[in-house]
Amino acid sequence: MISYPVFLSLGSNLGNRAGTLRQAIDLLAQVCTIKNQSSVYETAAWGNPNQPNYLNQVVEVTTSQSPAEFLQTLHVIENQLGRTRSGKWEARVIDIDILYFANQIINSPELTVPHPYLTERKFVLIPLVEISPQLRHPVVQKKNEELLRVCSDPSVVKRITD
Repeated sequence: MISYPVFLSLGSNLGNRAGTLRQAIDLLAQVCTIKNQSSVYETAAWGNPNQPNYLNQVVEVTTSQSPAEFLQTLHVIENQLGRTRSGKWEARVIDIDILYFANQIINSPELTVPHPYLTERKFVLIPLVEISPQLRHPVVQKKNEELLRVCSDPSVVKRITD
């Protein structure tokens, strides 16, 4: 059975944010293999700043599911943790995004991989570089550490835990 490396971004800005990230990782461990996880970082909300700060983390996993199947699995986990889908960039108990799925480039109505905003968000790039600085973005052909170096996002990203 083929196992695909996947990088996920986890974010929470409602409720027990740190506890929710831990629960998300526990639930992920039931459906895939956790290979690595970054520190937890705090940052102001992106896209809609009139909401509580987020805690963010990047997790590397492996899965044998297809990208579409894995996306559905992630939606189930989000729902288990109390996620309700309302507007774009709204406050949420949990958000799990696929950043990279192996070296695949996916553009479907349900899923875009690599994540379309990955290169613009320090709260994603900083934890991603922490665990995989040399991984190359399959579209822009730059390593994660290079993407962070040229990222124009002015956000302050504060490490909370190691």
